[in-house]
Amino acid sequence: MTDRATRFLYLARHGEAASESSGLTAAGRRQAALLGRRPAGRPVSVLHHGPLPRAAETARLVAEQLTGVRPEPCEEAGDFVPYVPPREELPGDSAAFVLDRLSSTTAQERADGEVLARRAVERFTGPVPGGEERHELVVTHAFLIGWLVRHALDAPAWRRLGLNAANAALTVLRYTPGRPPAVLLLKDQGHLPEELRWTGFPPQLRC
Repeated sequence: MTDRATRFLYLARHGEAASESSGLTAAGRRQAALLGRRPAGRPVSVLHHGPLPRAAETARLVAEQLTGVRPEPCEEAGDFVPYVPPREELPGDSAAFVLDRLSSTTAQERADGEVLARRAVERFTGPVPGGEERHELVVTHAFLIGWLVRHALDAPAWRRLGLNAANAALTVLRYTPGRPPAVLLLKDQGHLPEELRWTGFPPQLRC
């Protein structure tokens, strides 16, 4: 028996919400229930979620589809900006666009976000202690999903930008001892009917 085992990390964006501070819409509740059925046959034993209402409600509805799993809120799964790159880290042809998008974040938000991003990596990534593999589900927000995918691929910190996720889309990362992290599934919406896909994206970006 080894002292570490494989972690399967399931990352899902919350269901559709009417606003940033509200709970889910009717479509969002449907998305959450269908999301919960997607890993129902897997041995998911841990369910984390961000503290905001839209993530908490999604996690509660997901948990209703799973057996013996209780939603647990945590700050590391919250809605925060993980990293704001300096101009010199960015490609010259897109630096102005990226920095303009991030310009509304305050210095305090940036500092807090970097701390939470480090804590999220420590909490959610890498093999787990002991000899038994773990299946963990995190209901969170698009920024953190992009950040953890970027981290798994060992990409530059700024490349979490552009890794957007639709509501209730599912990403699966695998962390096996002695191997690099693997992206098994990326923002998949196969569990959703056509009318529930691509919410959370501007209409012109929906596929």
